[in-house]
Amino acid sequence: MSERRQVLIRIDPAIHEAMARWADDEFRSVNAQIEVALRSALAAAGRLPKRAGPLPQRGRPRSGTD
Repeated sequence: MSERRQVLIRIDPAIHEAMARWADDEFRSVNAQIEVALRSALAAAGRLPKRAGPLPQRGRPRSGTD
């Protein structure tokens, strides 16, 4: 897997709060939620690169006893 890039962004505080609430609803970090939103926007615009890897799996692995 290729190295993930770090990017500093400046956004309106109200936008950040909305992203934080959305991320909370989906059990993600704000950073991960921003990536999901960016990927969705790129896909909708037909601009998501074919070489873009999948979102990294985060959190605890699922147990095999479910």
